[in-house]
Amino acid sequence: MEVILLERIDNLGQMGDVVKVRPGFARNFLLPQKKALRANENNLEVFRQRRAQLEAENLKRRQEAEEVAKKLDGLQIVVIRQAGDSGQLYGSVSSRDIAEAITEAGASVMRNQVIQDRPIKALGLHDIRVRLHPEVSIVVTINVARSESEAELQQKAGKFVSFEEQQAREEAAEAEALERAAEAEAAAEAEAEEAESEEDELYKESS
Repeated sequence: MEVILLERIDNLGQMGDVVKVRPGFARNFLLPQKKALRANENNLEVFRQRRAQLEAENLKRRQEAEEVAKKLDGLQIVVIRQAGDSGQLYGSVSSRDIAEAITEAGASVMRNQVIQDRPIKALGLHDIRVRLHPEVSIVVTINVARSESEAELQQKAGKFVSFEEQQAREEAAEAEALERAAEAEAAAEAEAEEAESEEDELYKESS
C-alpha cells in the first residue's frame, strides 16, 4: 500500500514522501495515528493545501520536544526490582515501566515513545532511547537496582556490582576506616606525649 507521510517516520521518509508500506502497518498504525494518508489524487491535493499548516504544527511540536529534551538531558532514573545475586531480575523492566518512571521524574512520556528492543532483565545501568518527536530523541539511563544504596553504588561504579564485589568494597571500606582510626589514635597519643614532654621541660626549668 502507498501512503503520503504527514511527518518524518524513521526508516520510511520525510513529511510529504509517498512510500510503500505493508497494509497492516498502514491500517493499524500510520492511518489511525494520523501519521499518513492513503496515496491517491484527492489526498495528494489535500496534503498540498495543508502542507504549510502541517509544517507549522510540526515545528511547534519539535520545539516543545527540544525543551523537554533539555530537561531530561543526562537524566538517570532509578528503578528498584528484586533480583538474584547474579544480577538477573525476578521479572523485567518494560517500556511501560520506563515511561512511567520518566513521567514521575517530571516529563510526560508515552510507552510507544520508549525505543526498546527487549525488556531489561538484569541489574545495572541501561541506556534507553526515548523519541520525544520524530526529529528529537534522547538517551536516558535506567539504573536498575535492588535498593537505593545499591543504585548509588552502581552509579559510582558505572555498572552492575555483584554481591562479591559489594562485600569486597565493604571490607575494603571497613579496613580503611580501621586504619584511619588507628592513625588518628596514634597521632593523638604522640600529641599527648609531646605535650607531657613539654610540661616536664617547663617544670625542670622552673625548678
